Amino acid sequence: MASQCTLSTLFPIQSQLECALDEAATHTEKEQLVYDYLEKSDEREDLKISDFHTGLEWLNTEGPLSLNKELVGKVVLLDFFTYCCINCMHILPDLHQLENRHSVKDGLVIVGVHSAKFPNEKVLDNIRSAVLRYDICHPVVNDSEASLWHELEVSCWPTLVLLGPHGNLLFALVGEGHRDRLTLFTDSALRFYGERGLLKTHSVGIKLYRDSLPPSILSFPGKVAVDQSNQRLVIADTGHHRILVVSSIGQLLHVIGGPERGKQDGDLSEASFNSPQGVAIKNDTIYVADTENHLIRKIDLSQRRVSTIAGVGAQGTDNEGGAMGPEQPISSPWDVILGTACGAEDNVLWIAMAGTHQIWALFLADGKLPKGSESKAGTCVRWAGSGSEENRNNAYPHKAGFAQPSGLASALKEPWSCLFVADSESSTVRTLSLKDGAVKHLVGGERDPLNLFAFGDVDGKGVDAKLQHPLGVAWAPEQKLLYVADSYNHKIKTVDPKTKQCATLAGTGEAGDALGPELNKSCFNEPGGICVGDGGKLLYVADTNNHQIKVLDLESKTVSLFPVLTECTDSAPVKRPAATKVPTLPKSAVRKNAPPVTVSAGQTVCMSLAISLPEGAKLTKEAPSCWALSAEGNEWLLGEQVMTGEIVDVSQPLRISAKLPPVLNGSDGNLSLALNTWVYYCTEGGNTCMMKAASFTLPLHINSCPGAGEVTVTLTHAF
Repeated sequence: MASQCTLSTLFPIQSQLECALDEAATHTEKEQLVYDYLEKSDEREDLKISDFHTGLEWLNTEGPLSLNKELVGKVVLLDFFTYCCINCMHILPDLHQLENRHSVKDGLVIVGVHSAKFPNEKVLDNIRSAVLRYDICHPVVNDSEASLWHELEVSCWPTLVLLGPHGNLLFALVGEGHRDRLTLFTDSALRFYGERGLLKTHSVGIKLYRDSLPPSILSFPGKVAVDQSNQRLVIADTGHHRILVVSSIGQLLHVIGGPERGKQDGDLSEASFNSPQGVAIKNDTIYVADTENHLIRKIDLSQRRVSTIAGVGAQGTDNEGGAMGPEQPISSPWDVILGTACGAEDNVLWIAMAGTHQIWALFLADGKLPKGSESKAGTCVRWAGSGSEENRNNAYPHKAGFAQPSGLASALKEPWSCLFVADSESSTVRTLSLKDGAVKHLVGGERDPLNLFAFGDVDGKGVDAKLQHPLGVAWAPEQKLLYVADSYNHKIKTVDPKTKQCATLAGTGEAGDALGPELNKSCFNEPGGICVGDGGKLLYVADTNNHQIKVLDLESKTVSLFPVLTECTDSAPVKRPAATKVPTLPKSAVRKNAPPVTVSAGQTVCMSLAISLPEGAKLTKEAPSCWALSAEGNEWLLGEQVMTGEIVDVSQPLRISAKLPPVLNGSDGNLSLALNTWVYYCTEGGNTCMMKAASFTLPLHINSCPGAGEVTVTLTHAF
């Protein structure tokens, strides 16, 4: 696209219109001003641009697009963006609104021009993932070397450029927050050229990549959090707009929201989210950064309710806050973590407010910020960050500057007593003192607070270390180490906050999906979330672009895939797997009584069943070996859980889990579970095939005190 003109030619012409629009009193006056402007500017030959370069990579199309072919007779909106940029994300709803308002047949085509900031963003596969993640439904061209950007003299992300049907510059809008003017310009251009018969109704060969993808259990998981007391994992299944709660072995316990976007409160089966990211859990309460709804949500698992505790459901521009949560507009919260601020334990929820480049506090109980005044429960207020996008450290929290903070971790004890902040756009990790609010540099970036391009992949100390758009941090107090999801380097790194030494722990630096076996041979693809489990022995990583959760065992130094044990995909409320049809238990079945096990309300009973076959025998693949768990006479004990399944492999113990109700009122203490198994197998050589059955009875002794976690029972049988 060797441009015959640039935006510097357009802006002086458009500025006169902008001044007139600011003074216009009515919408009709504004429409007439734009119409008059189009009559004059359409005659100018110096506003015409040349075609797209050949050889560029295109997404969401059947092939390359040309202003002289496919786009002739169309009003074309060019969206110059880079997928890391929160401001670029903020205008996507404006573009969605335009697409719903005007179709390609009406004459409007939106083309995303991806001009990368980070090297990782130049890769087509990574842009493709972003297009899917942000549900971009228009053509996107990979301007990997920013050639279009430079030729048109674009200066910042996002920039919108509107073209007429013969490739002529009409308008340009820089930055976010121009929805009304964008709609005015687009509507007027379509009317102007439509009246002159210059618009064409033909299609342009749009082919959405998402339509060719198979369903997956997870879609771009953003963040993860561990509930240490109950051995549960909370997953922000961002691409499916839902929150998953799973057991330590991956059994699905709760699905809240999804698969469509929404912002409904209410029962777990009715609630909805929009690209949730950060999650924090304490007991049966989960806090969620509902990012694209610009809300903070609360999930009460015991009451089965979702409520909004901060935000108004639309993007806010307030940099100060101070209102009650549901009355306080906020902007793109990306992570949340519980903390304490001069009051009761966990009386505050810290928020990484990516949209305003700040750290906020939502008071769950009365408290006080360092260098701040008393705040009542429910207050939502800015704590640190001026609102300017900077890498600026300062002893006064309000004078510090962040650049899209996206991950939080808390180190409560001395000498740390701070929040660690993954400041993604400055490619740094910063600290925010819990004692006085001072913001300091830890690793990455550089000393110039205005240089947000000091990124790389270098192990080292302090400012000599280099990161690339880190999104997640997790603190391990046992090891006194900070773990960093160095997202665009596709690595997990460690930081010793005492020495400021940063080193690679896992990942090769290239996007991939290998499990190792060694940590430095494992591969990730833009990991966005990370948390520590099992006393610092495990790391759970949201491997975002691989649609997986991976587990790093820090003792064995291995990486494994964390299974989410459900066949349910893309459904809300969750469609429960169909029960496997099981035969009647024959009289010849072996019957075994297991020793009684003591359990409490709310606990999960996990049965580890080891089955062995005669030597040389193998399961008959064509026959349905299966199991069924029941509580005959006390069906309420298992509720709606589907307690049947297939047996496809006996080389490893079969794990069957059942979560007990939170209340066991009315039980006389004589409760039991019955696990029945049917096994079809053939002897060596296939001469004889048979079916055998075994039944296990597990008596339950009920503890009067509520409990948490799992109770594991080992069952064995040799056929």
